[in-house]
Amino acid sequence: MLTRCVAASASPPSERDQARLFDTAAPADAELRANLERSARPASGGRVRRTNPMMRRTTIGRRRGDRVKRWDFITLLGGALVSWPVATFAQPRSAPLVGWLSPNSRAFDTDFRNAFLQGLHEQGYDEGGNVVIEYRYADEHFERLPELAEELVRLRSDVIVARVTAASLAAKKATSTTPIVMDGTADPIGAGLVASLARPGGNVTGTSSISDQLAGKALELLRDAVPGLHPCGGVVESCQRGIPSPDAGADQGRRQFARNRVAGAGGINPDEFDEAFRAIDREHAQALDLLADPMLLSHQGPIISLATKARLPSVTGARGYADAGGLLSYGPSFTALSRRTAFYVARILKGTAPADLPVEQPTAFELVVNLKTAKALGLTVPPSILARADEVIE
Repeated sequence: MLTRCVAASASPPSERDQARLFDTAAPADAELRANLERSARPASGGRVRRTNPMMRRTTIGRRRGDRVKRWDFITLLGGALVSWPVATFAQPRSAPLVGWLSPNSRAFDTDFRNAFLQGLHEQGYDEGGNVVIEYRYADEHFERLPELAEELVRLRSDVIVARVTAASLAAKKATSTTPIVMDGTADPIGAGLVASLARPGGNVTGTSSISDQLAGKALELLRDAVPGLHPCGGVVESCQRGIPSPDAGADQGRRQFARNRVAGAGGINPDEFDEAFRAIDREHAQALDLLADPMLLSHQGPIISLATKARLPSVTGARGYADAGGLLSYGPSFTALSRRTAFYVARILKGTAPADLPVEQPTAFELVVNLKTAKALGLTVPPSILARADEVIE
């Protein structure tokens, strides 16, 4: 009985191939042989070339048909692999995803972002290697933070880094399950982000700047740096919707020292700065206390210019303010806090729950004095203040 298979091909078999097939068939009787000859004849009516009958006996023993069957099987298998759905081969995410949520611009966050990446590297994680980071910036439009936070949640971030209080509140509102690491939040307990520093509970932990608690100390340093300064001054702050007033965490020394406060609701622009300084001038303020507020600090250039024009010595809790031209800055290193924030992210990626990581507060604070600004204001900073300064800008 004939049991031979012919593999399918894109073109019809040649006369040589058909003749070889015929000669290796070895039919048992003449009738079957004649039928095979007719079926093997080309449609064009051409003749089939015969081969030496001895070849029939030789090729029968090779079981060529079995080899053809194997090729048919391989062809079929190859076609199945090609047509298999691509999703079957989809691999799980090879690296964890970290979301970065900030109320500021990418340019403003450069130093903090670089410090965070350095901290991640020290913990064994490198962006673009074994960790992926998605950045979302509100560009000083705080009302965009909830939307950006929800976007990071939809991306299935393994952990979200929230810069300062505004971003932390937006992230917590967006998710109760995704771990959130605060980066430099002023008062996490007062803002309702954690139950306590030692036992934060929930899905939020991280670092606190305690800048509000340091406000009174900063103003004392300003009073020591400017002899004859009366215990009154101007406080400029921005009121951000949904964020507790900084006074909720400020100490009594600040409230006694600051007599006038000018608040601007929502976004801050140069027109509001002008009005704020006109109000401070009407109150005969002798100094300016600038809150370490991300929105204000992102516009610190115009504020410093207005303070210098009004001949107002100023202080804030952010180091970059004195570098940019303010008289004094006193507070923690915010870049150091961002670097420490990476430690929390690494611990969470390795399996530690946020509730098991106590919130950390800074223990080191920097006093920076800008003598160039003091000269422009006509001030002579006492040697006692210069001796206490961590850095003096001349």
